[in-house]
Amino acid sequence: MPELTDLSYVRALCEKYDFALSKGFGQNFIINPGLPIKIVDASRVDKRYGVIEIGPGIGVLTRELAKRAAKVVSIEVDERLPPLLAETMAGVDNFKLVMNDVLKVDLKALIAEEFPGMPVAVCANLPYYITSPIVMKLLGDRLPVESLTVMVQKEAADRLAAAPGTRASSAISCAVSYYAQSKMMFTAAPGSFYPAPKVTSAVVRMDIRPAPAVQVEDEAGYFALVRAAFGQRRKTAANSIASGLGMPKEAVIAAIEAAGFDPRIRPETLTLEDFAKIQQALAK
Repeated sequence: MPELTDLSYVRALCEKYDFALSKGFGQNFIINPGLPIKIVDASRVDKRYGVIEIGPGIGVLTRELAKRAAKVVSIEVDERLPPLLAETMAGVDNFKLVMNDVLKVDLKALIAEEFPGMPVAVCANLPYYITSPIVMKLLGDRLPVESLTVMVQKEAADRLAAAPGTRASSAISCAVSYYAQSKMMFTAAPGSFYPAPKVTSAVVRMDIRPAPAVQVEDEAGYFALVRAAFGQRRKTAANSIASGLGMPKEAVIAAIEAAGFDPRIRPETLTLEDFAKIQQALAK
């Protein structure tokens, strides 16, 4: 099998199957031979693990995962890719391709069927255009997985890895921290991919917490509050929450003060516990 990161082979493979990379699917194939090794190293999977991969492309990361894990199930939405993967993954008997949109897959059922009794991890070079919805599905579905290791745009990685209460914090930072402990692992230059994206990429590892970071009675209401708070950047939390939740500003300010905070506080300075206190104060 030729090296899947060899650009001449990638081009020849695409030409052979009349395959044009799709911007709509956010396709950027890995052509840096060291990169799949580093991504799988970051995932820490070994022969005990079942791995879910999202968007295998032509199988560059997939082959490295299959070398290390007990089984790899890759979920792909692009109906043009199976013939290419049939060639590049030929002879790899611990690999299975599932053709579907990951946002529509019953992942709990898939894990129960494909990985009985095995620890499970997610590892993926995620399409840039749909990073947040995929990460939120993987976390919000409370899947029986140990970790998520994902390659995304550096800007998205910064948000995924940011700690609540810090300047880089955002609504997705809070959501990730609620479910997992996240860490920026390393970056990858645009030239590591074909075609080269315009921005640097980065790998983030998220270790799933055994229980959420804070205990709240109304989880949906909690996340609605967090989303509202970050809904209008450069505004105070009070203004954003009032606007986002359709509440009188005076009531929101009163709740923020009752929770022990300055009414002019900005959302990026609030921790998960702070949001929980404000939610409790709003409910009174």
